[in-house]
Amino acid sequence: MTGPTRHYVLAAGGTGGHLIPAFALAVELERRGHHVALVTDTRGAKLPGKPDSLVTHVLPAGRIGKNPLHWPKGIGAILEGKRMAERLFESFQPACVVGFGGYPAFPTIWAATANGVPAVIHEQNAVLGRVNRLMAKRVDAIATSYNQVDRLKPKFALKTHLVGNPVRAAVLSLRDEPFPPFSEDGLLRVLVTGGSQGASVLSQVVPDALAMLPAALRTRLQVTQQCRPEDIEAVRARYAGHDIPAELGTYFENMAERLADTHLFIGRAGASTIAELTAVGRPAILVPLPIATDDHQAANTREICAAGGARMIRQERFTAAEVAKQILAIAQSPETLANAAHAAWNCGYPKAAQDLADLVESFGGTPLMDVIRVADATIAGATFGSAAAAG
Repeated sequence: MTGPTRHYVLAAGGTGGHLIPAFALAVELERRGHHVALVTDTRGAKLPGKPDSLVTHVLPAGRIGKNPLHWPKGIGAILEGKRMAERLFESFQPACVVGFGGYPAFPTIWAATANGVPAVIHEQNAVLGRVNRLMAKRVDAIATSYNQVDRLKPKFALKTHLVGNPVRAAVLSLRDEPFPPFSEDGLLRVLVTGGSQGASVLSQVVPDALAMLPAALRTRLQVTQQCRPEDIEAVRARYAGHDIPAELGTYFENMAERLADTHLFIGRAGASTIAELTAVGRPAILVPLPIATDDHQAANTREICAAGGARMIRQERFTAAEVAKQILAIAQSPETLANAAHAAWNCGYPKAAQDLADLVESFGGTPLMDVIRVADATIAGATFGSAAAAG
């Protein structure tokens, strides 16, 4: 506990990319003795991993698309969401509202800024998202996950704070564990995922890429791959034809356990994926989703690739031959693989949840309370000062 008990509202879109960091922040704020409420849409309310203690409010997720005929409905939903958020504020009286992007976050952050409630937005990607761009001018602080964030205007530099992207506690607990042993004759464990729904391009390319590896490496492969339901039997047959042992599934709940044994990851470059790979320190071959808004998945790969912890392959170049070439480059020996793992690890932000909580706690209290809180945090070795200085 770092100060008086306060109330906080977290608002996030209904995808894992928005909600996983919101869940991590909720856990940290509750650990400090605060009360937290979540605002999301119907998808988000059902997402696995939500803390049991987190009270959830479902708001309409209005959006303004390209078709003017749909604008009245979208505007109506946004206005109703704003009114619902304001009613929540009247009863819950938050010290601060934190938005994690996504359309459900927009009316909640709008309600906060319109009613004098301190507001913070957190951007998980290396490109500022649409809702966060709309709210950037109005909010009190902007928390980022990367040192370089595209579409974030320089004039907001003084209220921008680099904190990283919070990850699940089960994943973060692996950070201080050693990289799984890998020797010249040991197993090479490969984890392949494409997000919550898998990715057909991975199913089409990865089995054949692994089959092209030299026999000395191919015979030591142990593969775990997430597939779309409609692809799984074809992928199973392809691995069997290549005589490569593979465990396949349409969804893996115990991702922390999977990462613990993984030597090499192959998959998309979503914000949560990058945050978990860097938190744990796992080398990767990343294939950005080509239709991602503002090409943000490609931007997400910049830091880890520049450090040597990953290789990025655009989907149009994602062929079996190219993937095999990149696997050999990153895993040609135990030393090269271990070096890539360490490079990925160095890109992690293990105190992201604490630093974001420190930033959020800095709003909504009396000046005297904040002086006491910061002084206590400094004595305890907290990182609020470094998080604030990053702005």
